[in-house]
Amino acid sequence: MGCRRFGLANCMVRGTILRQFLIFGLALWPALVPVAAEDWPEWRGTGRSGVWRETGILETLPKRLERRWTTPIAAGYAGPAVAGGRVYVTDFRGTDVNSGIERALALDEKTGEVLWTHEWAADYTGMDYAVGPRATPTVDGERVYVLGAVGELRCLDAKTGELVWRRSYREDFSAELPTWGFSAAPLVDGERLIVVPAGRPDAKVMALDKATGKEIWRALDAVVSEPGYSQPILLDAGGTRQLIVWHAGAVASLDPSNGELFWEQPFKVQMNTPIATPAWSEPHLLVSAFFSGPRLYSLAFDRPVSSLLWKGESDSAVDTDKLHSLMATPVFDGDYIYGLDSAGELRCLRRATGERIWESQQATVEKLRNVSAFIVRHEDRYFISNDRGELIIAKFSPEGYEELSRVELIKPTTDRGANRRERKAVNWVHPAYANRHIYIRNDEAIISVSLEAK
Repeated sequence: MGCRRFGLANCMVRGTILRQFLIFGLALWPALVPVAAEDWPEWRGTGRSGVWRETGILETLPKRLERRWTTPIAAGYAGPAVAGGRVYVTDFRGTDVNSGIERALALDEKTGEVLWTHEWAADYTGMDYAVGPRATPTVDGERVYVLGAVGELRCLDAKTGELVWRRSYREDFSAELPTWGFSAAPLVDGERLIVVPAGRPDAKVMALDKATGKEIWRALDAVVSEPGYSQPILLDAGGTRQLIVWHAGAVASLDPSNGELFWEQPFKVQMNTPIATPAWSEPHLLVSAFFSGPRLYSLAFDRPVSSLLWKGESDSAVDTDKLHSLMATPVFDGDYIYGLDSAGELRCLRRATGERIWESQQATVEKLRNVSAFIVRHEDRYFISNDRGELIIAKFSPEGYEELSRVELIKPTTDRGANRRERKAVNWVHPAYANRHIYIRNDEAIISVSLEAK
């Protein structure tokens, strides 16, 4: 009707103007939409993916980082979690030779003010590297779940720090203390809380009601092999949800709803040390151990089964092949895999075969046993926090390692196997990247630093 009234020419003009208006509006859309901020509520961020998805982040690091705040805390390896305007972290203060107090703390995200603390007694007798808790807190709405190094699991009110419920891995599930303590951070799946208590004899992995702590299911024999120190993850493959648990005897896939075993790939890890989190990029699942090297599995698209594609051939942490990871989780990037080897060498592997393309020592500097760093992807680049206390922005490609910038982030304070180190101590803490800031701690303080583009 409009064309008949105004004529075809007028309609064409009006249509052209409308199209130009729409194009102009769409061009402005990114500028009109607020840049999304994002929390970091658990180990390696949302979904344990190790991906920082926020925009508005600086392109290069300044020569000196300005701290937004610094808050004194005690010792520990556990990285922070950030959610709902709060930073959650755990620590340990020794009061005797092997005993002391473990704490959970909530801090104001903007100021670092301590909002509440919750503490309990802990005895570290029989545990190596007995500095403090290992597991990053897991935040789920109104609750936060914290795990102490000797297996004290507590559900706390996120707002007040009051105890909602507690379970002791050793008292309640007859678990034995692993050599390097309990490290697997609790994992929320719907109404369930997935934990790895290594309960005996058949509760290596368990699901608890996240609201009450009541047992829902238990799975895998804890006597056959130790639990290791790797973090469980959830993924969608084979048309179903799968819970992946890499323990010292195998890589296992469970039905998270009932604990039934989907598949299991035997992998006896030397010294019971699966540590790095499994890396997932459909259809491939990669695990890599300090002594026993890597294994790449292919997960079927139509059913929950797996097959081994390739593996490392070396059981040495010195004469390594492919990739022998310690703490740093490897990353998939297209047809390639990037990860840190046992002495801190950043390596590039061809995904299809495991063939090594290149290696570089630049990110970690010192080629020594247990040298490590943590890698987080942001857009087409990576943020690397090495154990020297430095923060790096770099790009990885099949052509090599390209460092964009580097700056001092935090003082390394943990004297663990660091007697040959240039800085005499290490920082083995995975930072949190949230709301355009980085949050990281050592054995003396936790800090917040802005990484927002100016």
